[in-house]
Amino acid sequence: MREYSTVAAVDLGSNSFRLQVARVVEDQLYPLDSLKDTVRLAAGLTADKYLDGDACARALASLKRFGERLRGLPRNAVRAVGTNTFRVARNSAQFLQQAEAALGFPIEIIAGREEARLIYLGVSHGLPASSEKRLVVDIGGGSTEFIIGTGLKPQRMESLYMGCVSFSQRFFPDARISKNALQQAELAARIEVQSIASEFHAHHWRQALGSSGTAKALADILQMNGYSAEGITSEGLARLRTAMIKAGDCNKLQLAGLRPDRVPVLGGGFAIMAAVFAELGIARMSVADGALREGVLYDLLGRFHHHDMRETTVRQFMRRYHVDPVQAGHVGQLGIDLMRQLAKSMPVEVETGLQHLSWASRLHEIGLSVAHSGFHKHSAYIIEHADMPGFSKKEQAQLSRLVLAQRGSLAKAAQLSPDSEAWAQILALRLAVLFYRSRTGFELPEIRLGWNGAGFELALSKEWLARNPLTETALAAEAKEWKSTGLRLMLVSG
Repeated sequence: MREYSTVAAVDLGSNSFRLQVARVVEDQLYPLDSLKDTVRLAAGLTADKYLDGDACARALASLKRFGERLRGLPRNAVRAVGTNTFRVARNSAQFLQQAEAALGFPIEIIAGREEARLIYLGVSHGLPASSEKRLVVDIGGGSTEFIIGTGLKPQRMESLYMGCVSFSQRFFPDARISKNALQQAELAARIEVQSIASEFHAHHWRQALGSSGTAKALADILQMNGYSAEGITSEGLARLRTAMIKAGDCNKLQLAGLRPDRVPVLGGGFAIMAAVFAELGIARMSVADGALREGVLYDLLGRFHHHDMRETTVRQFMRRYHVDPVQAGHVGQLGIDLMRQLAKSMPVEVETGLQHLSWASRLHEIGLSVAHSGFHKHSAYIIEHADMPGFSKKEQAQLSRLVLAQRGSLAKAAQLSPDSEAWAQILALRLAVLFYRSRTGFELPEIRLGWNGAGFELALSKEWLARNPLTETALAAEAKEWKSTGLRLMLVSG
């Protein structure tokens, strides 16, 4: 991927939207500008998980401001990610179109564990080098992420569906606090944390760190009011609990360090943090400077420097599902050659298209580890639903569609409404799989593939086709199949 001197990350959290712009100097990032809007997107989720109009309006207004700041930056120099509320909202897909138009850049909806990986990446880059295991806890507006890692590498990652906005709305409407409500909130959070406690308990790590708004807000309150000498402590949380119950309303709390924008979500954030301390055996937690947006920037930087996490994931999947590397290599090379030919005669994003095709060719047979019959369906299902570090949900869906369409009827691909670039990738992969059906290395004929505005043209030697009647028959069937898409594949021999 091409390198850029200025990059930007947009973190569309369930509580706040954040923009971070940085300057790139070799393998280091230097902050240039940052913006934050307290959107409280999660507060706009209705009981049946639809984003309401007010929340959408707040989000779009923020994105338009961010878009103005990002104007002029290349598309690949900006990465915007949506988190838990985007994941759970039933009208997310429709809203995403409006959001991308307002921002002016694509928005990726990332899975919970991918969010956790990026958070750890952001946190770890801001810490001194250490061989000790660290626990990172990030309490967001709609979800809470847990990561154990060493150095820059996360080792265990989990995401739980609880956040400071959702819990505040559920247990502390209008920021009112009672002893019973606080007990109920902490018990509900403890039940959630219990499901991961055995893997994230204190005996698995040496240092606990909190990232993002809730941890920083709690640390500021505890330290500035003398409840804790440094960071967050169990004793400090107990003293804050007493103060909150005594006040009965977060709006009435007279505490140093409590910012007005944090008041509506203080109760939910506190309850989750107290539950995390109790269930994981934490006595003290330090606060980290880095968070999700820094992780997004460093992940973007890694792609420039050929340390793309997506490549690592593809290699790991190949090993896990026992992919034949020789066959994958043959299919991939031919598919890429065919895609490059198509790029000369039709408008496609060459770099992205080749990248997706390369990944698909290496993963197209992972379903063989499940069953030979319909293996392409198994491959597509795994790609769409597995945790794939580095990949967004949209990228996984695109790869899944491409792998599903590698063989058989094209009707299933037509139902997914691929664009012309996707059709080009599908054709390149299908032809590559077809030519290497015998799974043996052989000398390919000269293959010329192009686009004439109405369909595809495939030119091959008549003599070669005569010597390979099985392939000729398969190509004739392929041409017939493409008629169902409304796109023609014409075979030309000479």
